[in-house]
Amino acid sequence: MLRYLRVGPPGAERPILSSGGALYDLSSVTADIDAPFLASGGYQGDPAALPPAYVDGGRVGPPIARPGVILCVGQNYAAHAAESGAAPPDEPIIFYKAPNTVVGPEDDILLPPGSTRTDWEVELGVVIGRTARYLASPSEAMACVAGYVVVNDVSEREYQLERSGGQWSKGKSCETFNPLGPWLVTPEELTFPLRLRSWVNGDPRQDSSTADMIFDVGFLIWHLSQFTVLEPGDLINTGTPQGVALSGRFPYLRPGDVVETEIDGLGRQRSGVKG
Repeated sequence: MLRYLRVGPPGAERPILSSGGALYDLSSVTADIDAPFLASGGYQGDPAALPPAYVDGGRVGPPIARPGVILCVGQNYAAHAAESGAAPPDEPIIFYKAPNTVVGPEDDILLPPGSTRTDWEVELGVVIGRTARYLASPSEAMACVAGYVVVNDVSEREYQLERSGGQWSKGKSCETFNPLGPWLVTPEELTFPLRLRSWVNGDPRQDSSTADMIFDVGFLIWHLSQFTVLEPGDLINTGTPQGVALSGRFPYLRPGDVVETEIDGLGRQRSGVKG
């Protein structure tokens, strides 16, 4: 079983490989879990040939270096589209998120000044490992996946919907708005569908499955490749299930809240909310 982790202060994380329940230091192989490393297919040797990694309770960073681009998919779960008051889209709704939103899975979420409508969104993140350009089919697209991650696509709904000017990125690109990780897990380690869940202050919010996705991973990569070139290290946030504050059933985030997100096989995040 291969999983990748990055541990250390922001901007100085060490790359680590997990295999068979043991942690190994990848620093002698690659400087980071970055585009060149992912494009090469990741670690191909015997994990036992690597020195052991000692984490010692250090900060867990995002499991990949800053992506070149973050592409996001809106209203990609049928129940979430319904709670948003929208019909299921005929083709994927796409928007961009600033790459500098990425933080670690235990880092704080910082509310923008004056924000009153910041929301949580647990999502399956897809990390690209091979250039995708005008792909012929969704099945071909699956060969471009380096791995999967837990994403919290944090959103400021006033900025997204009322002050957007018609685009969603204003409500998606504030600092810390993309907690990522803890693990990057290679595709062969997962069996779909995956369960996605979120909690605020320990109270359940989202509990769904990737079976409710309108457009699956292969389709999304294939579709995106018709409009843009996806490169190794790029990240796709594939959409969130029902159970967000936008539904009107729950309050928006406030300073002092704790948001937790989890996906089967990919681990769990825990982020404090600060004003």
